Amino acid sequence: MGNDIKINYSKRLRQLRAKYGYTQQKLAELANVEYKHIQRLESKKPCDVKISTLEKIAKAFGIPLTKLLDF
Repeated sequence: MGNDIKINYSKRLRQLRAKYGYTQQKLAELANVEYKHIQRLESKKPCDVKISTLEKIAKAFGIPLTKLLDF
């Protein structure tokens, strides 16, 4: 992902997590990913992320992947 997309994704992930009332830990559990990975994805210097991870996160929110990436 390009840097602009990574930054927008980080913001989007934080917004959705707040909207759903999830902590980073709760989202990690629901998505079956490591807590530290959620932290990195929300950081100002987001890491690369696999599509499979994005799909898990979208599923944890109960939304389609396209909605997760709607920023």
